[in-house]
Amino acid sequence: MRYVQLRAFHYVAVCGGFSRAAEELYLTQPAISDQVRKLEEEYDVLLFNRQKKQVVLTPAGERLLEITRRLFDNEQQALELLSESRALRAGTLRIVADSAHHLLHILARFRQTYPGVRISLHAGNTESVISGLYSYEADIGVLGEIPTGRDFQVVRLNSTPIVAFVAAGDPLADQRSVSFRQLAGLPLVMRERGSKTRTKLEEAAQRAGVNLTPAIEAEGREAVREIVASGAGVGFVSAAEFGADSRLVQIPIEAEGMEMDEALICLRERGGGKLVAAFFAIADSFSRANGG
Repeated sequence: MRYVQLRAFHYVAVCGGFSRAAEELYLTQPAISDQVRKLEEEYDVLLFNRQKKQVVLTPAGERLLEITRRLFDNEQQALELLSESRALRAGTLRIVADSAHHLLHILARFRQTYPGVRISLHAGNTESVISGLYSYEADIGVLGEIPTGRDFQVVRLNSTPIVAFVAAGDPLADQRSVSFRQLAGLPLVMRERGSKTRTKLEEAAQRAGVNLTPAIEAEGREAVREIVASGAGVGFVSAAEFGADSRLVQIPIEAEGMEMDEALICLRERGGGKLVAAFFAIADSFSRANGG
């Protein structure tokens, strides 16, 4: 087994094809194909199912990819360590967040301090944030809970209650608060399963003896916001994420135990990376200033 063979396999897997892997590595497609073929032949294992123009990982390929992700991520960390000043001048930081709202002040300070660093920010729910970190597809995550596992380094960002919200012209908009029993009789617009906001809301309602059933289920916070703004029902969000939108009115929910503890996290083993450490240092300074 040679390094070039593992590298060829890894890039085909993460890029989704031989031609894209060749472009990424500045090699020819036949050279990439040859390296993968030799790896498969040497160990008598099929790593990819090649069907027409599609390349799909086999179960053996998926297991090997889990290993090569760690291998090449460690290689990148070693490179950053040996050229740390360059990493802070021109590196890339990958963030997946359940809401970018919690990061705005941190992002602004980070960009001022390290203007040469490219930031890639993607949206996700709690499940996709965690899986993105474990699969090394993201460096930093933001999610609506404080993780209990020892795998993570954590900075607490804020803690706010879940609120309901409706379109400005909705009859409910004039109410000072709303109960779970009232909500159960209304058309509810909820996030997809896997959303921590939805999980906490449903758990609190069940403790009150009420089952909340969505009339509309939408993927992503922005989709819920637009559906509610159209007048289609009642949505839910943490108070910190409600923002400013003249089309919408937020309404407190008559319940306890629905605080969303937003946290910045990374895998502990990657907390020493220069970009991750620099971002966490800025986040931690904000947290301390706010009494976190």
